[in-house]
Order: sequence, then C-alpha cells, then structure tokens
Amino acid sequence: MNEKSVVRGTGEENGAAAAEAPMGTPEAVGRRGFVGQAAGAIVGAGLVAACGAGGDEAEGGAPAVQTGPRIRWRLASSFPRGLDTIFGTAEHLGRVCSELTGGRFEIRPYPGGEIVPPLQVMDAVQQGTVEVGQATSYYFVGKSPALAFDAGVPFGMTARQQDAWLNEGGGLEVIREVFADFNIINFPAGNTGAQMGGWFRREVSSLADLRGLKMRIPGLGAEVMDRLGVTVQVLAGQEIYPALERGAIDATEWVGPYDDEKLGLHQVAQYYYYPGWWEPSANMSWQVNIDAWNALPAEYKRVFEVAAESAARHMIMMYDARNPAALERILAGGTELRRFSNEILTAARDTSVELMEGKAAADPGYRRVYEHWRDFRDASFRWFATTEAAYAEFAFGAGENV
Repeated sequence: MNEKSVVRGTGEENGAAAAEAPMGTPEAVGRRGFVGQAAGAIVGAGLVAACGAGGDEAEGGAPAVQTGPRIRWRLASSFPRGLDTIFGTAEHLGRVCSELTGGRFEIRPYPGGEIVPPLQVMDAVQQGTVEVGQATSYYFVGKSPALAFDAGVPFGMTARQQDAWLNEGGGLEVIREVFADFNIINFPAGNTGAQMGGWFRREVSSLADLRGLKMRIPGLGAEVMDRLGVTVQVLAGQEIYPALERGAIDATEWVGPYDDEKLGLHQVAQYYYYPGWWEPSANMSWQVNIDAWNALPAEYKRVFEVAAESAARHMIMMYDARNPAALERILAGGTELRRFSNEILTAARDTSVELMEGKAAADPGYRRVYEHWRDFRDASFRWFATTEAAYAEFAFGAGENV
C-alpha cells in the first residue's frame, strides 16, 4: 500500500475547495445554515455524484449524497460522555457525517471505557476493533515518542500555531508517516487552547516543593516532571477525581476551568496553577484505521474531512467561550489561583529542550519530526512575538488602562 497516496487523497487537492466554502458556525450543525453550506462545499468540489432532482436534500436545500452505500462506523473516545467539549465534538463529527449523506454514513461515538479503556483507543483502531478513535496522541508515546508532536509538547506552539503547522506547514504529512506504521491515518480533531497548570493540594513555590509530589500528567510533560523529582501517573479523565480525593495523587492537570469544573477537581484541591507549560495547546486527533479509510467511497472521505474540520473549529470556540465564566465561578468558590514561579518554569523549559534534543539524537524518525516542528515553531514564535505577544502584553495584563 502506498501511504503517500493515502495522505494526498486527503490533502492539498481538496484544500482549496474546502477553503472557499464558508463553514458557518459550529452551533449551526443540524440547522439549515451549516449543513447546507457544507453540503454545497462538497458538491462544489465535484465529489458528490448523482444527486438527482427531486431526491433527498440535506437541510438548507443542498443535495445530500444519494448513491453511496450505507456505512456504519464505531468511534471509541478516550474521554467521558460528561465532557461536552471533547466528547461532544465526537458527537458533532457523527452528526455532520450523517446529515451530509442523508443518514448513509453514520459514525456512532462511544465514551471511554464502553468499548475499550480510554488509554487503549489507538490499539483498538490499529487492530480494526473500531474504525475511528478520538484521543490525544501523547497518550501513546510508548508506541512512538514522536506522536507527542501531534498533540503538543512542553513550551511548544499555541493552538493557532499548532493548527497552522499541521494544516498548512507540512506537519500533518510528517506526523502521518509516524501513524502509518500503526495502520492509522490521523486528522486534527480540535484543540483545547492553552491549558492551566493544574490542581495541587499544597503550594509548590519552588523546585524543592515539587520533589516527592505524586501527580497525574501524561506525555513529555510527565518526563519533565519526573526529571524534576515528581512521581508521575497517567490516568484517564474519569479516574482523576477519586485518585485526588483519596490521596493517591497530590496534584493533577487536566485542561482548564470549564472541564476541570465538570470533573469536580476544585472540590478536592485548593490551589490552581498556571500556565500549563507542558500544553500551551493540545490538539486532539481522529485516528482512522487505514483499511477502513481506503474502503470509503471518495465522496464519504470528503464528507469526513468536512465534518472533521467543522468539529475541530467547534472545540476551540467552545473552550474560548466557556472557560472565562467557569474560572470566575471556581475562584468565587474559594480556589486560590497561583502562577508557577520563574524558577520552576526555567527548569522545566531547560529540561524539555534537553529531553527532546536527546531523543532526536538517538532516533532518526523522532529527529525528522522534531526538526520539522522546531523550525516551524521558531519562525512562528518570531512572528507572534512581533504581533500577538506585544498586543497581549499591553492589553491582557492591563485591563484597567483600557
């Protein structure tokens, strides 16, 4: 099988058509506006065949796929149903695929634990137990350390920068070469934005305070914390609250105020730290079994791509809209907000660079991804420091002066 042909079948030749078609707002899924525009984009791309006059239509008057087979996929998520930001995005994906095909292409999402445990989603996709998974790729760095770059790494790129690298900067192509070794093709599935530094049952003002701490944290951030003297664990979302409540862990990171509040983390830890230096953004992925992908009709592949792009946009907007009020509620309830000290941040940054450089020196496959990512990040940082950071430094931190 030619993996490059798989990549190109989902890539640049379809990008222009997608870019020219306004997607509407994510909240419009299921309404006439979004579904009609998205279906129109697919028709405009020349991928929907035989939508005859008088046939079924998607909402908004745009023709739905009429001649394709009925296909049912199962989606295994790493996340609990109660997180409407993340698991809700999987429901969004399935809804759009169904609506754009008149119910012929259905993807049914299952929360973590219903089909397979949350941290075994990639195994299930690789083996063909399910056709598609929803996960954060740093959960699976035991398979390949380079998978971390698909999600986000310590002191890495923001959500906008990560999205630009993956979708316009060639990052998706190099990451797909890693996933291809596991019979998987990946698609960006949304981003949380910059995360919080997590919940601590006691203050951590210095590096000395970290030593001996038991913390739930995945990915490369866990390796950095380990180097700094922390005892790290990887737990699924639904396992965090009981572990923190009974003292099995002293600290945890998850995402940010909206999701953290839903998990009840503010009820079992007093101190809320920022910034989440290990996740300045966290990109989720749809992990699709390559055999299942290759079996899809071309028009269904395009439907999936449109639905995936819509779902990804949906996620970041949900977080940006809901986190501010959630943080206010959490602080009003007595949570104490703390910033990591410069001592901790500096040590964490230096350790992160040391770890990544060491992995790159030892593993040519890791080095290829790392150097591609690093070059894009460095150029992006220079640009954002000129514009975004300068604006944010003045406007965000000095609201009283506006």
